[in-house]
Amino acid sequence: MGKNLSDNVAVLRGVGPKKAAALNKLGINTIEDLLTYYPFRYDDLAVKQLSEISEQEKVTLKGTIASEPTIIRFGPKKNRLNFRLMVENQVIMVTFFNQPYLKSKVELGKDIALYGRYNAQRQSFTGMKIIPAGQQNDFTGVYRASKDLKVNQIKSLVKLAYTDYHEQLKDIIPLSLRNKYRLESREQMIHDMHFPQSKKQADLARRSAIFEEFFRFQAGIQLLKKEDKQNQGIAIKYDNQQLKQFISSLPFELTNAQKRVVNEICRDLREPIRMNRLLQGDVGSGKTIVAAITMYAAVTAGFQAALMAPTEILAQQHAEKLNKLFAPLGINVGLMTSSSVSKITQRRELLSHLKQGDIQIVVGTHALIQDDVEFNKLGLVITDEQHRFGVNQRKQLRNKGLNPDVLAMTATPIPRTLAITSYGEMDVSLIDELPAGRKAIETNWLKNSQLNDALKFMRQQLDDGAQAYVVSPLIEESEMMDLQNAQEVYEKLQSYLGEKYHVGLLHGKLKPEEKEDVMQQFKDHKIDVLVSTTVVEVGVDVPNASIMMILDADRFGLAQLHQLRGRVGRGERQSYCFLIADPSSDYGKERMKTMVQTTDGFVIAQRDLELRGPGDVLGTAQAGLPQFKVGDPVKDLKILQIAQMEAATIINDPEFRNKAENQGLLQYLNRKVDWNTNLD
Repeated sequence: MGKNLSDNVAVLRGVGPKKAAALNKLGINTIEDLLTYYPFRYDDLAVKQLSEISEQEKVTLKGTIASEPTIIRFGPKKNRLNFRLMVENQVIMVTFFNQPYLKSKVELGKDIALYGRYNAQRQSFTGMKIIPAGQQNDFTGVYRASKDLKVNQIKSLVKLAYTDYHEQLKDIIPLSLRNKYRLESREQMIHDMHFPQSKKQADLARRSAIFEEFFRFQAGIQLLKKEDKQNQGIAIKYDNQQLKQFISSLPFELTNAQKRVVNEICRDLREPIRMNRLLQGDVGSGKTIVAAITMYAAVTAGFQAALMAPTEILAQQHAEKLNKLFAPLGINVGLMTSSSVSKITQRRELLSHLKQGDIQIVVGTHALIQDDVEFNKLGLVITDEQHRFGVNQRKQLRNKGLNPDVLAMTATPIPRTLAITSYGEMDVSLIDELPAGRKAIETNWLKNSQLNDALKFMRQQLDDGAQAYVVSPLIEESEMMDLQNAQEVYEKLQSYLGEKYHVGLLHGKLKPEEKEDVMQQFKDHKIDVLVSTTVVEVGVDVPNASIMMILDADRFGLAQLHQLRGRVGRGERQSYCFLIADPSSDYGKERMKTMVQTTDGFVIAQRDLELRGPGDVLGTAQAGLPQFKVGDPVKDLKILQIAQMEAATIINDPEFRNKAENQGLLQYLNRKVDWNTNLD
């Protein structure tokens, strides 16, 4: 058998089980994974003249050692190695921190090259490494390593893989596109990403790599979209008259945004192709009623509808609301969660009614996708907070019917340009308007010194029958620290409020059923103040909760703060959000100001992107955006949009599969069958 990019990395010389395991931990399983494990930055080791160096610039200095090295210790495992270096007739003090072993390489009178940070004002240099004689004047890549695998080991393995496999690197981007956008061939690009001779060469390779990554992703989802369009779906010919009557019978009028979205969805339902639509709407924008109208439309056409929620309490909440709406119309709503059908007889009865079609609408958790759940005529599948379900879970529910229409809902606001580009296989509907008469949540940013004022205000509100959330500080690195913080806040609040009020505690270490129980107690007003880490359930409705207090709020991202604030303001009461924070950075202060200035999730999402710039989009993976290795969907949005446009043109070309220049792309898509399924 010949060489293949999908070969396991263990085929490389010197890669035994231990090294293979270390590579696997970094996400490197195949030769292709290794070759596309790119440096995250480059160090320019070319020697510069002192006059060319900027203040605090990382550079390579070359000179003669002008003093004996000394080691000064200033704490356990803390030390510094000092010596003087003569560079261009200037004497510069060099310091290496916590690298005492380098002393043996520093010899009076010898020439040496060092890489580090130069302080021009003090004429001093903080060393990072000594550059061996053969490596000077290099422009070199720096890789993310691990304790089991050093940067130099990764470098040598990449070199070995490139030498052995570079001939297998076939172009994925068609030649006409490479010429149009001046992109390198795949072989050249991968070579120059790992072994560039200059910054210019590395930048050109990176530009090509970003385009290729976005193009591969977009080609995959455009292909899925094309196959979806070709898949014969169900034409749900709903009764328009009944639907209009149902909408007019609601105790409120739909907003213009809701009307627009209902029309978009209903158009899809009537078409004989499978709907695959994402419904985006901020907290409180009325996604649930849109879902209810959609389900009612399916029922009038003789179909069943299923709504899958990520937690029992959310499923129960949806089922209660839908029951109130549909019971007067003779429509049966079933609830399927592990506790709602805990008895075998209950479960058997529910399954029988579902299979016979007596239950027209069913709401549930992942209990809906168990093998023995059978529908009579499933025509519509809705997932709430769709990013909380794995691809396979969503697919399993969809497979319960014959290509049912799919509506996914999310309350995570993503700016429209980014949503359309990132969910390229889905049509995106947007509710960008809040219902009339909804009281805006009053948001206040207070310093820690003003915490007592906020607590007094909270106590007054509790005396008036309100309930409150208190979110404890977030420690990014440690769940245990999060728990300690929450425990401490819980105890202090118990002491402050005394026996008059019941304080509850919710954190990530609780079992799912324990979390459900605490949330249910809060919902039933058996708990007055709920102290929580960030596990406060998305979407849970506690209309009586009107205070959200977030401690050390500057530790949270804007999107997270907005989601937390959305837990209140769901009832008749005026609601308040207190951000307690003393941010030291301008970035932290800007976040607090943004939260005070607006309650519009889409404005906040856009501001979040602008403030963060490249990097962690929206602060959490829960935004559901795809993760890329080199491209950044915010910083490189223009390239992402061009890649989407070009991929759509190529994939939708009737001659796509026959053109010679598309064969590399076709081979890639065929090779990545598992990757395709992740884009469902």
